[in-house]
Amino acid sequence: MQKGKWNAISDVPGVKVGHVTLLEEAGPERACTGVTAILPHGGNCFEQKVPAASFVLNGFGKSAGLIQVEELGVIESPIMLTNTFSVGAVLEGTLQHMLGENAAIGDSTSSLNIVVGECNDSYLNAMRSMKVRPEHAIEAIRKADGGPIEQGDIGAGKGMICFGRKGGIGSSSRVVPHGENSFTIGVLTLTNFGNAEECLIDEWLARNGLKMKTAKNDLKPSSEMKSEKPDGSVMIIVATDAPVDSRQLKRLAKRAAIGLGRTGSHIHNGSGDIIIAFSNAFTIPHSGEGSDTVSYTLLRDDAKVMNGLFQAVIEATEEAVYQSLMHAETTTGRHGRTVERWPLVGE
Repeated sequence: MQKGKWNAISDVPGVKVGHVTLLEEAGPERACTGVTAILPHGGNCFEQKVPAASFVLNGFGKSAGLIQVEELGVIESPIMLTNTFSVGAVLEGTLQHMLGENAAIGDSTSSLNIVVGECNDSYLNAMRSMKVRPEHAIEAIRKADGGPIEQGDIGAGKGMICFGRKGGIGSSSRVVPHGENSFTIGVLTLTNFGNAEECLIDEWLARNGLKMKTAKNDLKPSSEMKSEKPDGSVMIIVATDAPVDSRQLKRLAKRAAIGLGRTGSHIHNGSGDIIIAFSNAFTIPHSGEGSDTVSYTLLRDDAKVMNGLFQAVIEATEEAVYQSLMHAETTTGRHGRTVERWPLVGE
């Protein structure tokens, strides 16, 4: 399918991404981690909520805010990504940012549901030291911008490992024709899963006519990594400007699991595989302004374009995983541990 201008989640109009990366000087308790913020639109996320859904493929994860997303079908904060032990700090920082923007939260109106996703980067990052602080979350939100985004070992992806090599942030997009217009699907992944022998990137490269291949002899992981690295996780964020509601977004989120499977992932026992999907085609105002009803125009479930949206999610998810590998660079973290970049060579 056709890709968007930037081939990134930011091809969905209004979506912004920001990163803060922490990499300390070498040492046994070196920080090698960060925060990534995804803003659903350029306005006030609390006052103008977006329809959303989540799908938990494997629940070995410590995310925050998904219960209310499932119950009410909306997201009212930036979507934040970080390491497992920093969920609390990132939630606090995001809360501080949102309170600063909305004087009514917790006072004259309701509380706030903040969405934070995580992966375990403890092989490279001194996760127990909890170096990510609330101010890093605030900074990531303030840095968020549209256009081309940084990928690889950046932000929340700094300490992540994918298929036994350096992973992190990856993104991709697809354009879905609809009459004289089109819709965009954008996907961002935080990859931290899998073993090298599972990865099907060579098949994807060949299928897309890219003159590269894997240096197979360079894929043997160290014995230390085999014994010390946790199973890992993946966070997948799906964005669209198609007019769909939370139930339909759940259907889109499930298709991201197919894209993940196409990369070769076995969804390991200890892997948290979580998908969050939202649409910014319309927003839901926090205040009803005296009315108890809302009206929106939605795609019919039997609209032909739905199949195109499903395909777009699958393709963009698969490529976003590989983009995280192709953009990440060799990284040295705590205890001098080094994870090499994925060994791609030209034919």
